[in-house]
Amino acid sequence: MLRPFVQWLSATDAFARIAPGIVPRMDRAAHRLTRGRVVLSDQMLPTLILTTTGSKSGEPRVAPVSCLPEDDGGFLLVGSNFGRPNHPAWSGNLIATPEATVSFRGRVSPVTGHLLTGDERADAWARLVGAWPVYDRYTERAADRELRVFRLSPRL
Repeated sequence: MLRPFVQWLSATDAFARIAPGIVPRMDRAAHRLTRGRVVLSDQMLPTLILTTTGSKSGEPRVAPVSCLPEDDGGFLLVGSNFGRPNHPAWSGNLIATPEATVSFRGRVSPVTGHLLTGDERADAWARLVGAWPVYDRYTERAADRELRVFRLSPRL
């Protein structure tokens, strides 16, 4: 019932200005306090906690990221950054070092990230927009850049 309202709110310019300073902090706090079982954004859109290696620092970097779970245990991610003009830091980190970990609904798994291009990206994009139509609004807002789309595959 709240989903249409949250989609509308997420598409607004005001949300894009305010949310980046609030939503990730709330998600990280809820994740930490519940020992990985809860991420607040997951109530509206599947959300995981992604740990990458900082491309400059080499230090672990933790970011909550909306995702589309796949049947094989992997995930599709969009580097939307709420439609802001710059790519999110986690996406650059994942390009520099594809090995990462995700915490999703209480389970921590090692993954390898792959930046999608061409037909592979187009197919994933259609699925992502079907799950969260707001991505199209983010694309309009971030007109000077193509939103990066990644597939995270489980590592054994």
